[in-house]
Amino acid sequence: MKTEIRSEVLTTNIQWIQPTPDEIREVIFRSGWTQSETARYLGVTARQVNRWVKGEAKINYAAWAILCHEAGLGKIWG
Repeated sequence: MKTEIRSEVLTTNIQWIQPTPDEIREVIFRSGWTQSETARYLGVTARQVNRWVKGEAKINYAAWAILCHEAGLGKIWG
């Protein structure tokens, strides 16, 4: 099932709203990476990525911006 990505999560850091776990999963899917590959690329643990997609932890803006770029959603940073 494809999850719609809200425009509020694709803005610069000042206006940014935290993405939902479903949006994080969708962006990882669109990037073509597994959670383990995502973790390696972002320099975090696979457990941390798992916590993001389960809603147990918030993803930071820098990691989200990189994921969005890799998923083809453009550069959301200024």
